[in-house]
Amino acid sequence: MVTTIGTLSTNEHLGDNHSKIHPNQTEYKHKMKKTSNTINGNDTVRYRKEITYQLYETDTEQVVDVIDNDEQLKHSTSSDQENRNVIDSNVKNVKRKYEYVWLNIIVMASLHVAALYGLTLIPYAHRATIVWAYLLLLLGSIGVQAGAHRLWAHRTYKANFGARLFLSLCHVVALQNDVYEWSRDHRAHHKFADTDGDPHDSTKGFFFSHVGWLLVRKHSEVKRRGKTLDMSDLERDGIVMFQRRWYIPMVALFWGLIPMAIPVLCWNELPFNSIFICIFSRYVIALNLTWCVNSWAHMFGNRPYDKRLFAVEASIRHLLMGEGFHNYHHTFPWDYSASELGSMDVFNPATAVIDFFHWMGWAWDLKKVSPAMIEKRKKSTGDSVWYHKRNTSFYEWTTGTFTILSPLAFGLYLNYVLSG
Repeated sequence: MVTTIGTLSTNEHLGDNHSKIHPNQTEYKHKMKKTSNTINGNDTVRYRKEITYQLYETDTEQVVDVIDNDEQLKHSTSSDQENRNVIDSNVKNVKRKYEYVWLNIIVMASLHVAALYGLTLIPYAHRATIVWAYLLLLLGSIGVQAGAHRLWAHRTYKANFGARLFLSLCHVVALQNDVYEWSRDHRAHHKFADTDGDPHDSTKGFFFSHVGWLLVRKHSEVKRRGKTLDMSDLERDGIVMFQRRWYIPMVALFWGLIPMAIPVLCWNELPFNSIFICIFSRYVIALNLTWCVNSWAHMFGNRPYDKRLFAVEASIRHLLMGEGFHNYHHTFPWDYSASELGSMDVFNPATAVIDFFHWMGWAWDLKKVSPAMIEKRKKSTGDSVWYHKRNTSFYEWTTGTFTILSPLAFGLYLNYVLSG
């Protein structure tokens, strides 16, 4: 069953913290007029941040004028209550001196060097090895997007034991911390978006939000605010806690040993090629694609749903496999598709996977925002200059499939040409 949410009470999902309306509407609208439609620029950033701080101080019981009142509390879950961004105090960005974690820097630099070297081995590997590495990349992406992100972090749908087990194993293949930690950081990212309470605050620059946040000590606000999040729903999930307890052995098996051993045992690939291509290269590529959601999707794109947010509809959304509709996602974080349109209308592989689970009876209670609510929000807070020009489903899936298959096709072509 797909649950369409058309109107919400003030105790329900309110999008990101930026979505709250400041009590002084006249002052708020005056400030918004100052905020240009330009994506970049110090003035734009300054005014957006100023508005953000004011919104944090908004009375949490105030009626939000962009959403009709209705009794929809039955649709909420414990994590949904966290994601509605009821902020209890002010969080401001204060410049600080970063404390570098040199072990992380060395490890991350070494991984990227190993990944680049692995790419140079593609012409000399079996073609099946290239395809296998690509499949591992896709499986890891499914685990992160359909699993850790939409199922566990946002609780946008419910799934049975088999689907949750599959997604948790795929998430291990991605090696992006265990589901519990990933979800906690992501809930903090939404609740304290683009402030010091956000683990990968995009106002600190592209590099910081992309990878830099992993190379320095966490800001004290990230630690303090992270402790205020309600994670009890995940603590009651046996699969999540099992993965968390046995994460290191599972990583050794599903991230390292199996990806390396399959090519060696099944088609006599050289262990050296298998290690660098199937582990390091595919891992680092997948990491950077995920990081682009934190960096690129907060900087380069448009804001048709809420121009007050830093999150944008990313210009590289096809590469992000469904996570690029970021302005929409930060406006309506409880929508299982993370986009206005469904998997049959736009290229959104993660949504297609969830839809498949639903068709099989493995997933249910899929939450979706009603078209009327979306249009009302667009008119109220969206940037009308950037309203979507909708493409046909055929165009979307043709261009999207071409985009994500191009690297695989290019690798196979190089292998064919250079291997003779």
